[in-house]
Amino acid sequence: MFSKIFQREEWGLVKSSIYSKTAADVERALARDSRDLEDFKALISPAAAPYLETMAQMSHRLTIKRFGKVMQLYIPLYLSNECQNICTYCGFSYDNKIRRRTLSAGELLKEADVIRQMGYEHVLLVSGEANQTVGVDYFIKALQVVRPHFANISMEVQPLDQEDYERLIQEGLHTVLVYQETYHREDYKLHHPKGKKSNFGYRLETPDRLGRAGIHKMGLGVLIGLEDWRTDSFFTAMHLRYLEKVYWRTKYSISFPRLRPFQAASYKLQAASDEVGAVSGELQAASGAIQPKVEMTDRELIQLICAYRLLDEEVELSLSTRESPLFRDHAIRLGITAISAGSRTNPGGYAVDPGSLEQFEIHDDRSPAAIAAMIRGQGYEPVWKDWDAVLQMK
Repeated sequence: MFSKIFQREEWGLVKSSIYSKTAADVERALARDSRDLEDFKALISPAAAPYLETMAQMSHRLTIKRFGKVMQLYIPLYLSNECQNICTYCGFSYDNKIRRRTLSAGELLKEADVIRQMGYEHVLLVSGEANQTVGVDYFIKALQVVRPHFANISMEVQPLDQEDYERLIQEGLHTVLVYQETYHREDYKLHHPKGKKSNFGYRLETPDRLGRAGIHKMGLGVLIGLEDWRTDSFFTAMHLRYLEKVYWRTKYSISFPRLRPFQAASYKLQAASDEVGAVSGELQAASGAIQPKVEMTDRELIQLICAYRLLDEEVELSLSTRESPLFRDHAIRLGITAISAGSRTNPGGYAVDPGSLEQFEIHDDRSPAAIAAMIRGQGYEPVWKDWDAVLQMK
């Protein structure tokens, strides 16, 4: 279990090790044919900042070598905003007085139809964490509804037991995304004070349960900004290396969701919302209820993307519509292999209830067609489905 390896590490010592890396450490890492976790520390350290151009060029070459000039497109389909967790940064948090909704089978079909008309064959099913109403039985029904319409189905829902994942895999589930949010145990508790998600250990061991269940692909990541991003990213890389060794049949991806300063505390539902009315309160309960503890710049995010590619030529790197159009246009040439487009982060957002509250603020609201045109303009080919999954099904 990764938890046993994780317990041997001490956050403060790891952080000090990263920040003590020198230019010589960076140059040594860049000169190597293959890189280990100590090299990764150097590449994400402040000492690597002057080497960003070199890192970007190397990352680009490695990505083209492994993945070619293609960019996979995916889109989230939100099933429910019901949630029993309190998370300080999430618009769906239990303590936010918003209108809750869970899609019926008919509504799910309407959403799926709109998404298919956009050209997508790869869909990511997302929900809040509410086991009583949006549990395994609901997910099985959702998979049965959408499976005939998509070649690839991923999920980002609450952590489940191994046997639950096995049931979902039998229904056509291909990929599961599970973000630790932060590997800093004390800050994790601070941001998850109530609900099943407050169990740090259970969440940490979710990828092990997925690996034992035989999932085809799993996605890792942290919410960048909850804690020191360099240290959190090191633990993500350590987790990745462990999983690749133990569950070597499974493929892996890394995502880079980051808290942004504009997703500020003004969106949080205020205690005095009774005085301004329920409707106004719902509008205020948008995503990003906190300011990031550590703000990551665009250059630092590019540095992190390149560092992951230099560490691991095989891992897929994904970028969502949280990021700006300008940033995404430039980042896709530097190691990214998958991006979302045309996303809505609310249940019913495509057809059933487009005006309802979204989980987080979309920064790149261009249509899938516009994103595909941008990709082609850079000499890449947009891919609307996971070809590996299609071949596996034949």
